[in-house]
Amino acid sequence: MTHIVCGLDIGSLAAKGVLLRDGQFLAAKMLLTGADAPKSISILYADLLREVGLKETDIATVVATGYGRVSVPFADKTITEITCHARGITHFLPQTHTLIDLGGQDSKAIRIDPGGKVVDFVMNDKCAAGTGRFLEVMAHGLNFSLDELGEAARRAKNIVQISATCTVFAESEVIGMIARGTPRDEIARGVMTGIAQRVVAMAARMGIEGPVAMSGGVAKNLGMVEALERELGIKVTLPPEPQMIGAWGAALMAQT
Repeated sequence: MTHIVCGLDIGSLAAKGVLLRDGQFLAAKMLLTGADAPKSISILYADLLREVGLKETDIATVVATGYGRVSVPFADKTITEITCHARGITHFLPQTHTLIDLGGQDSKAIRIDPGGKVVDFVMNDKCAAGTGRFLEVMAHGLNFSLDELGEAARRAKNIVQISATCTVFAESEVIGMIARGTPRDEIARGVMTGIAQRVVAMAARMGIEGPVAMSGGVAKNLGMVEALERELGIKVTLPPEPQMIGAWGAALMAQT
């Protein structure tokens, strides 16, 4: 008998869903959460099912994870994003010992054993300084898109230090640098380096052991990935769809 499960990862900025049939990929979708998370979740789930011609009664188990997992009334189980990200990254990159997850509103570092279980973790959920939101604000201040910000950081030959760690103060510092004629590429690299330094310092509290992988929407920014690699001194590996790792982990957990 066919066994279909769903994993939903409800982040602060986006909701992600993955469907598996008998352990094999069936469908995936992402939707911006917006102000009404429950409505966005319902739309995402309905779209996922419609895409492959399924009804809710066809789904054996729904597992929800992420910041808004309690906003999924039809979930059979809720599991923390730490556990789901570890399970998801192990599926794609089984040698991973340290996972760095940079999302819209928080950042995490997770130590994983060879079996995909969480050994330890640290997270920063009280300040935007190491998150996608910080990058968005800095990109806006530099008049770049997020993609352009990453490309600019990769082009820069020199780097300027961003001393402020608070998002508001850092934005003011960046605007001041632009007014003084500091090249925007160098500022972009300084922004990426500052984030990387804070994330690596956070991860060092639990201990960093390679191989290191990265998940979350920020992992799609290659300027940020390269900045992390420079600070770590080792290569950072990326899964095929970094932003979907939590949803994948939730779907894989739904199978058990």
